[in-house]
Amino acid sequence: MAESVVIGAGATGVATARRQADSGKRVRLITRSGSGPDHPGIERIALDAGRTDDLAEALAGATTVFNAAMTAYQTWPETMPPLFASILAATERAGADYVMLGNHYGYQRTTGPLTERTPMTPHTRKGRVRAELWQQAKDAHDEGRLRVTEVRAGQYLGSGAVSAFTLLVAPRVCQGELALVHGNPDAAHSFSYTEDVAAALVAVSGDERAWGRAWNAPVITTTLRQAATELAELHGAPEPRLEPLTERDVALLSFTDPLWREFAEMSYMTERPFLVDDSDVRDTFGLKPSTLREALAA
Repeated sequence: MAESVVIGAGATGVATARRQADSGKRVRLITRSGSGPDHPGIERIALDAGRTDDLAEALAGATTVFNAAMTAYQTWPETMPPLFASILAATERAGADYVMLGNHYGYQRTTGPLTERTPMTPHTRKGRVRAELWQQAKDAHDEGRLRVTEVRAGQYLGSGAVSAFTLLVAPRVCQGELALVHGNPDAAHSFSYTEDVAAALVAVSGDERAWGRAWNAPVITTTLRQAATELAELHGAPEPRLEPLTERDVALLSFTDPLWREFAEMSYMTERPFLVDDSDVRDTFGLKPSTLREALAA
């Protein structure tokens, strides 16, 4: 039987599974398609995590369940609650500890750095979804049904990462082309490197101090322009050319892909500085972020 189960094979889920397997643990990686890395310590399972009974059977014997699942961005309000409810219920049945991968959307909008004490009173639809998912898990913890913690990450950098930077900026910069960016390219922003987030997920899963609260993952604070400049240097590309997307640009793009409509409500995170305080995870678990260059080189 697997000691650890990771649900979701995005970049962070895969990195978490690999870290666990490399440490000698037996790991199951559950996705709809059965995808994931070819690793002798990782058993890949094709399973819809929304099927609670089947999922509970797959989790039997596990000590820790890592929920790194994600649905299509534009469908969060409809698809995330039932999926996470199923994972929570199946984990409770299995008697395992529950480690969630979250993000910063659920925090109240503020001008200062976000900490784990910032109120979870978001003003956006996707923020409310994230806050509610955490509250449901926290309630289960407080009621003694299982042990729960969450690691919250920001815009991702790293191999296989999916974010506005990796989708919109990085390919253009590496090719020496103009990159249209969402927001202010010179506003300070706290990014998350997938390997740093995976390290935090593993660290909290093995420490008694972690349970019953959330933790901001280590962050790399820089500007989008600086990240693009370092990426260009790494690839021998010319100095990046960045221009903000206009409202008209976004409206036109939305006609072909509904994903673009979702950027509007989260624009407060890109138009002005968006800073995250990661001192709790640093001080408690001795974690620190990789350098920007390390994250980009990956």
